[in-house]
Amino acid sequence: MTLTELKYIVAVARERHFGRAADACYVSQPTLSVAIRKLEEELGVTLFERGGNEVSVTPIGERVIAQAQRVLEETANLREIARQGHDPLAGPLRVGVIYTIGPYLLPRLVPAQIEITPQMPLILQENFTSRLLELLRQGEIDCAIMALPFPDTGLEVRPLYDEPFVVAVPKRHPWAKRSSISASELKEETMLLLGTGHCFRDQVLEVCPELARFSASNDGIQRSFEGSSLETIRHMVAAGIGITVLPVSSLPTSGAPNDLLTYIPFSKPVPDRRVVIAWRKSFPRREAMEALIRAVRQCDLPGVSYLENDAPMVSFAP
Repeated sequence: MTLTELKYIVAVARERHFGRAADACYVSQPTLSVAIRKLEEELGVTLFERGGNEVSVTPIGERVIAQAQRVLEETANLREIARQGHDPLAGPLRVGVIYTIGPYLLPRLVPAQIEITPQMPLILQENFTSRLLELLRQGEIDCAIMALPFPDTGLEVRPLYDEPFVVAVPKRHPWAKRSSISASELKEETMLLLGTGHCFRDQVLEVCPELARFSASNDGIQRSFEGSSLETIRHMVAAGIGITVLPVSSLPTSGAPNDLLTYIPFSKPVPDRRVVIAWRKSFPRREAMEALIRAVRQCDLPGVSYLENDAPMVSFAP
């Protein structure tokens, strides 16, 4: 029995699919399947019921996987304790950030962190929410900065800030001189969205549910386009392809060179997202988490509302 095999069964239990689990673990599906079959033979039990497109976990498999998760967490904690000794602020902190937060928060966060805890360099990784949650479970990262909601429990979660959304249009667009836009008006426009897998895409679709219907139909080919990043989408808007919705932290700072876009606030109720930091409850370096939270709150991101630790949390997605 190896830690790698335990990571594989935890991934399959979460994904309910061998192919997706293999992708999440960065191995081929045959490699993952052979390793899991070897573990089942060693334990003398069947962990998964295989059949069709979905994989289900057997009753004994549920108990084995729950224990495997605890083993992976405790192994990560053991490494952390050994590496850090008696100073929780000494040594690197591995931080995951989703793609729609990293480019705008990190340029401010890194200098703030260096000022507060120069002895604790940040090892940074950008990824999708689902992948960051997997890395957290496996102990590959120490914490993740994401937007609620996300489908996970059993993590320590602290609110960081609330961030309103704005509408971005070309400067020659008929809306360019508007003082505000209602969410219902978006359905009349060609919308540029992030691709599937980005949680910000889902949040925009919540703002204007009609876009989800267009994206799933033939009309969607004409009514919406997808981009790989917010910056790519921003360039497409400037080129006149359509309009988009952006988080306020992604807007150019005051004094930056004038670009080809106009940013228009939403009329009330203003859609927004809550950005949080999450880590395993068993993670031993709580002081490191507190230091990172202080650094985030010193970043002075324009347009966001910073939150205290006792701010009410938004429910997790089922």
